[in-house]
Amino acid sequence: MRADLGAGFRRLWAAYAVSTYGTWVAFGAFPLLAVDVLRAPAFAVSLLEAAGLAVAAVLAIPLGPWVEHRRKRPVMVMMDLVRFVAMASVPAAYVLGLLTYGQLLVVSVVCGTANIAFTAASGAYLKHLVRGEHLLVANGRFEGTSWAATAAGPPLGGALIGLLGPVVTVLADAASYLLSALGVLRIRGGDVAVPRVPAEGSRVAGLLTGWRFILGDRVLRRLFLNSILVGGLIMATAPLLAVLLLGEYHFPAWQYGLAFGIPALGGLAGARLSPRLVERYGRHRVMTVSGWLRSIFPLGLAFTHPGVTGLLTVIVVEGLLIGCMGVFNPIYATERLRRTPADRAAQVLSAWSASSRLAQAVLMVIWGGLATLAGPLAAITVSGVLLLATPLLLPGRAHGPARPRPRGEIRT
Repeated sequence: MRADLGAGFRRLWAAYAVSTYGTWVAFGAFPLLAVDVLRAPAFAVSLLEAAGLAVAAVLAIPLGPWVEHRRKRPVMVMMDLVRFVAMASVPAAYVLGLLTYGQLLVVSVVCGTANIAFTAASGAYLKHLVRGEHLLVANGRFEGTSWAATAAGPPLGGALIGLLGPVVTVLADAASYLLSALGVLRIRGGDVAVPRVPAEGSRVAGLLTGWRFILGDRVLRRLFLNSILVGGLIMATAPLLAVLLLGEYHFPAWQYGLAFGIPALGGLAGARLSPRLVERYGRHRVMTVSGWLRSIFPLGLAFTHPGVTGLLTVIVVEGLLIGCMGVFNPIYATERLRRTPADRAAQVLSAWSASSRLAQAVLMVIWGGLATLAGPLAAITVSGVLLLATPLLLPGRAHGPARPRPRGEIRT
């Protein structure tokens, strides 16, 4: 559990940490700018998030093969710089009085696309950087960092917004990408790339390589469908829970922050426990149990009601859900990397991310319509009921070994 994964991993981890904290410090800044500065209506605010996810996912489809054939560290640095420039343009336009809704939408799309490319490159590089037996520990550290940032970032960002306004948190997010790029540049040692070979089939077929590989592997296919549906159904209810708590139940903003800040500590605890649980009970059993539990707990949100007990209900349910996610996510991420050859890693990861974001955008729109017809609590309940069926997609115990790494990979 205390394995030394090397200086290269520590620098990659530090780069991930600083950009993740920056992202969560700026959480909610764009909707706040749209509402308070640009006076955008509620539908436009929802469109800002959904369209950013969907368009970024579509634009990211050709990035998988592009990332695969390039050295991963320069790609990560380039994506960090793209995100820095895009985010820094927002406070610059605000100071000049030129900020528009269209700019927020473009920045959301650009950063979303760069996020997918960065994730694909960093995942492929992690497979090169860390030995297979240490991948679970490495993924657990990334997962723990993510949940720690989720717990600490929004309260800190809320304090900064209260003191200095939302533009300051956007500037902090931009600076975090610059620091991340500097961290990646400090990594020493080899890199990884896949040499180009004469194209077989159409160009469109090449763009679909990631999906073809996922769907062709029975374990990856089941993990893919499970993660897409679980993530989409959970994220579809996030805006509805905000409407329910802040709008219908009139929770003050600080209580709403507590409802999502405190449970994130469960994710940190789960990520730290995940390697220990796997060592004691086995990877398949822990993944199956945590996968079932993360699909059961969201139904508890159906019992949310006004007042302190309603707030405690949300905190407990979200804490249990996120704790199970903290255990499950490093295991499934490790299984995904183990079963993916090095010369397909970037394409598989970009296809996975693009599909996740598309599913989230579509389900957000559908659940927004359902909430309009039946109310947010009813829509949240429907999501909880549907989640109960998703563990049926988890892979069974009798699955084959990970595919071996094919020849042709460049390591220098």
